Amino acid sequence: MNNKVAIITGASSGIGKALAEKYASAGWNLVLAARRVEKLQELKSQLHGVEVLTVKTDVTQEADCKYLIDSAIQKFEKIDLLINNAGISMRASIEDVDMNVLRRMMDVNYWGTVYCTKFALPFILEQKGSLVGVISVGGYIGLPGRTGYSASKFAVRGFLDTVRVEYLKKGLHVLVAAPGFTTSEIRLTALTSDGKQQGETPRDENKMMSSENCAYRIFKAVEKRKRKIIITFWGGKAIVLVAKLWAYFIDQVIYQVFASEPDSPLK
Repeated sequence: MNNKVAIITGASSGIGKALAEKYASAGWNLVLAARRVEKLQELKSQLHGVEVLTVKTDVTQEADCKYLIDSAIQKFEKIDLLINNAGISMRASIEDVDMNVLRRMMDVNYWGTVYCTKFALPFILEQKGSLVGVISVGGYIGLPGRTGYSASKFAVRGFLDTVRVEYLKKGLHVLVAAPGFTTSEIRLTALTSDGKQQGETPRDENKMMSSENCAYRIFKAVEKRKRKIIITFWGGKAIVLVAKLWAYFIDQVIYQVFASEPDSPLK
C-alpha cells in the first residue's frame, strides 16, 4: 500500500476521521478535505509515517472540489482512491420542512459526490483505482422524517452505479458503502425544519456501530474491490432484504421506529 494516495472528504470527524486513521495505519498518503480545517490539522498531527495534505473544502462548491483535486495532483501527482464521505442529515416532516433544507441535502450529499468524482475520475482511471460513495441504509429504503436525506443517498447510489457501468471495461472500481446507524456527528448536525442544527441526537449512540468498525469494513471492501456493501446486519442487510420481499411490513416497522424517537416529527 506504500505510496498510494487516498482523498477522503468529510474527514474532520466520524467515519471520515476513522477512515483517515485506518488508511494512514496502512501506509497510504492522504488528502483530507472538510470545511473545519482546524479539525483536519489536529487530525494530521496525530497521523505518523505518511504524508498528509489538508484542504479546506466545501463540497457544495464546484470550485472547491476542483481545487481539492488539483491540490492532490500538485502534491502527489496521482490519485488511487477517492472516498466521497462528506454528508449531512435532516429531521423534519416534508410538510414542515423549508425547501432550502432539501436543497442543502442534495448540494452536500449528491452534488458534492458528483463534483469530486467528476474532477478526480481521469486520475483514478490512470491508476485503475477506486471510487467510493458512503451512503446509508437510507439510500435503499425511505426513512420518514428524512425525505431529503434519503433522496440524496438514493441519488448517490444511482450515480455511482451508473459510473461503474460506464467504465466497466477500463479497470475502474466503484464501491457503494451503506452503513446503518453509526456513531458520528451527523445526528448532532442534522438540520431541523427551519435549517437549524438539532444539536443533540435522538438515538442511543452507545448501541450503534463505531466509526472505527465502519471504516475497517469499508477499507476491507475497497481492498477486495467489492461493488456494494451494507455494513450493519439488523439495521442494514436484514431490513433491506426484507424490504424487497415484504415492503408493506417494513414500512410499518420503519414508521414505528422513527415515530418512537424523542420529539419525532412524525407525531
